[in-house]
Amino acid sequence: MLRKDGSRLRPFFSTLLLVSLILLLGLNVVQAQGRTIKIGYVSPQTGPLAAFGEADGYILDSMREFLADGIDIGGTMYPVEILVQDSQSDPNRAAEVAADLILRDEVDLMLVASTPETTNPVSDQCEIYEVPCISTVAPWQPWFFRNPEAAESGGYQYTYHFFWGLEDIIGVFVDLWDSQETNHVVGALWPNDGDGLAWSDAERGFPPALEAAGYTVIDPGRYENLKDDFSAEIAMFMENDVQIVTGVMIPPDLGTFLTQASQQGFHPLMFTVGKAALFPSVVQSISDDLGANLTTEIWWTPSHPFTSSLTGQTAEELATAYTESTESQWTQPVGFAHALFEVAVDSLQRAEDIEDPDSITAAIAATDLDKIVGHISWADGPVPNVAKTPLVGGQWQTGEDWPLELVITSNSLFGDIPVGGETALKVWE
Repeated sequence: MLRKDGSRLRPFFSTLLLVSLILLLGLNVVQAQGRTIKIGYVSPQTGPLAAFGEADGYILDSMREFLADGIDIGGTMYPVEILVQDSQSDPNRAAEVAADLILRDEVDLMLVASTPETTNPVSDQCEIYEVPCISTVAPWQPWFFRNPEAAESGGYQYTYHFFWGLEDIIGVFVDLWDSQETNHVVGALWPNDGDGLAWSDAERGFPPALEAAGYTVIDPGRYENLKDDFSAEIAMFMENDVQIVTGVMIPPDLGTFLTQASQQGFHPLMFTVGKAALFPSVVQSISDDLGANLTTEIWWTPSHPFTSSLTGQTAEELATAYTESTESQWTQPVGFAHALFEVAVDSLQRAEDIEDPDSITAAIAATDLDKIVGHISWADGPVPNVAKTPLVGGQWQTGEDWPLELVITSNSLFGDIPVGGETALKVWE
């Protein structure tokens, strides 16, 4: 029975007050928790371009761990789900899985990496369905000019790309060749794909630029990827006394050509190719003898003087963490896969309305960020929707920790990235 002074009511009201506070705080916690943000990610993880996706597993695991608590957007924490698809190195497959991510999974933002065969079809799907998209690891020309009408009318609405351009890789290759005594005759290996067509373009590609730099180009014409016999190309190169070979080859074709060139007695003084010669797993699978002294472009290394805007890691620390985790030699896509998530998180955090794709796209367009691959600002691009990253050149040389290591030997386009050695002529055993 209650006392007239109400003293027995105090514990009751105290308990009621405590419960009310807990419920109120709990309600506030619920209100501060946003819906799950879905990020799609497409890259070639299998097939002939699989070396480009070799670092994906490590980067995706590290990003899921880093984003385990979500993203703080305007004081609200949004859980993040990363949905991954494999293009299988096939453009049609890339378009198909991109459409699945958009229509079935309803991703808020698409990330895509590695060669026009992946970046272009995924970007096209994002334009069709009005989904914000950030792409990388393809020269900007084949990405930008994939749709001539859009390129001529001033760019794209939802898709943005960061990487270097053909003008940069041409400059790097010429700088590598100018460091050696050759007859300036270059044999070209440009396939019938997005990269090969861009690199061989008579207006924007290698041919006019190399001729202007004093080089003679011997071009056998476009060939189909996964070619099993390069005898005709080798014969033409030998007939024209080619001393430099260049191209943009997929990994299986590089191994085939080098093996057949060695067997047929064709030993050019320099062998400088993009795509296949980028990766330690590819170069060393060919054999140390044939892989030694190959030269190529370099987009990212542990010695690049850049830091992650997400984790605070330097390029060296990120490469070391990758090697310690995977027991594999660092590879260039490590930096760019990480950078995709840097731009993604930064853009999402700045979006005024996370429910509006146009708002997310506007935030991407306004990016002004220092990250693990350098500074990104689409306001400074050569064309709309494109931001450029620095490029240097180098060579696979005998290493200390690994049989062959990629050494920067040319930094004429970006002097802040230090060289680690000098270019040497190709050695044939």
